[in-house]
Amino acid sequence: MRKIILFLSVIFFLFAIPYSLTPTHADEIEDLQKQIDELNKARELSVKATKPLEGQLDSLQRQLNQIQANLDYLSLNIKNKQKELDIREDKLALQQALLEKRVRAYYIRSYLTDPLLVILSSIQAGDLFRELSYRQSVTREDRQIISSITEEVLDLLTQKDKLEKDKARLNILQAEVDKNAQFLGGEIKKAKAYQAELFTKIAQLTARQQQIIAQRQASLNLPTSLGAGPLFCTDDRKLDPGFRPTFAFFTFGIPHRVGMNQYGALGRAQAGQNHEDILRAYFADFSFEQRPNINITVSGYGSMSLETYLLGIYEMPDSWPMEALKAQAIAARSYALAYTDNGSREICTSQKCQVYKGGNKGGNWEQAIKATEGKTMVSGGSPITAWYSSTDGGYTFTAGDVFGGGRSWTKRLRDTNGDVGSFSDLMSKAYDKDSPCFYAAQGVRAQYAKSAWLKSEEVSDIANVIMLVKRDGGVSSHIYQTDKPNPEGGETWNEDRVKQELRSRGGSPFNSVSDVSVGVDFGSGMVTSVTVSGDRGSETFDGTEFRNFFNLRAPANIQIVGPLFNAERK
Repeated sequence: MRKIILFLSVIFFLFAIPYSLTPTHADEIEDLQKQIDELNKARELSVKATKPLEGQLDSLQRQLNQIQANLDYLSLNIKNKQKELDIREDKLALQQALLEKRVRAYYIRSYLTDPLLVILSSIQAGDLFRELSYRQSVTREDRQIISSITEEVLDLLTQKDKLEKDKARLNILQAEVDKNAQFLGGEIKKAKAYQAELFTKIAQLTARQQQIIAQRQASLNLPTSLGAGPLFCTDDRKLDPGFRPTFAFFTFGIPHRVGMNQYGALGRAQAGQNHEDILRAYFADFSFEQRPNINITVSGYGSMSLETYLLGIYEMPDSWPMEALKAQAIAARSYALAYTDNGSREICTSQKCQVYKGGNKGGNWEQAIKATEGKTMVSGGSPITAWYSSTDGGYTFTAGDVFGGGRSWTKRLRDTNGDVGSFSDLMSKAYDKDSPCFYAAQGVRAQYAKSAWLKSEEVSDIANVIMLVKRDGGVSSHIYQTDKPNPEGGETWNEDRVKQELRSRGGSPFNSVSDVSVGVDFGSGMVTSVTVSGDRGSETFDGTEFRNFFNLRAPANIQIVGPLFNAERK
């Protein structure tokens, strides 16, 4: 290669040779450098963070992987380029001897092609022009060959120089990437360890909070079925708490919303559906089969035949349509057989099972029992646990949604006579719309007209609590009801303390609320989001998140008792 360089220095002065360089990888390397600089900045921010988030680290990892892929691509291209240059260098070494001869011949012919020398030579006039033409042609050919080889040699030298620089820069970039990869691995490990610890704490807290919520909702004494007697759900829209603005959260339906909707069965029967249509609407994956009149044991009453037991079930008003009563009779029979495992264990007489008062209720109920004698819903060869509830608020859910575990015969259902796209649609089309508990604010306070209406600052406090816990989950033990003892035995922070703690963590609390709106998926019957607006702007929360914290923080026993609810203001 040194000989080529020396040789080129000798001939370079002969003529200027125009050449163009082939594209290199400089632009790609510049882009990579920019990406790595950004990665380093992100890493510095992550180092400063007291609690690294795995989501941020995942983003850095994806960016790092992309940079490494680009580096691998560049490295491969550089290797290929090196091979090409090595081949070219070998070829040029072979052509060096030819180049030397061509240069020597070029000097000779350049001298001999002088027209004066040719004319003075002994060549005859006829051959004179042929000789001149031949010598000039050969000279041009020599010049072209010399130019071509020289251009290729210069290009080779340029490319090799750039290639060496690219290699050096690539090594630097690779070292940067390796450093980031090592750092990132450690950060991810720490983040996952932290998040595992956080997940455990959240799981423990959630379990405790759900237990507290269940206890509070139990204090509402909401019936799970009509067996408890007439439903008493107050329409708080008619009550005036005596202050403005005021907000209340109205739930659609009452627990537990699995299986047959009793008021829904009423609406369907009134719409002309028969008992089989009604039951098929609420249950899936079953068939109607006849089952024998076996004996079962009823708590406090002893052993009796199944059909005798059913005569004393008080789960639906006798005045309701016969098809609704027949649907209830079959559901009660199926439930009793499933609960007792075909008579092998005892069944209770309360709402925990199904309400039994003994004797014969008579009337239309007795007719419904006799008209459906033995008729049972069966799935997989066994009677199904045919749950039912008084009012589902337009939507039913699977047993897995509510109780956990899979039950193939329960299903999610929009229990309406048409499509629903708004609350007004639901209120007009739901089959159970006539239930007094179809749309109600649950809970009450001794003051404020014994209503569930909340003050602006009380709603502000609930929003502030959510924002605080999202910033620091470690404060959760302090955000229970202020009008009750702390269930964990610690200190409960009041509204002002919550604001103070939120500000200390960089948050901006609400002092007053002017509006609350909900986002709803009317296909599933669930609130997806709650947006609170007030003096500090607007904040949007996940629907389930808002409901859970509302049920932990709201005063007295005021609760949101289901996945579908609405916020009213006056």
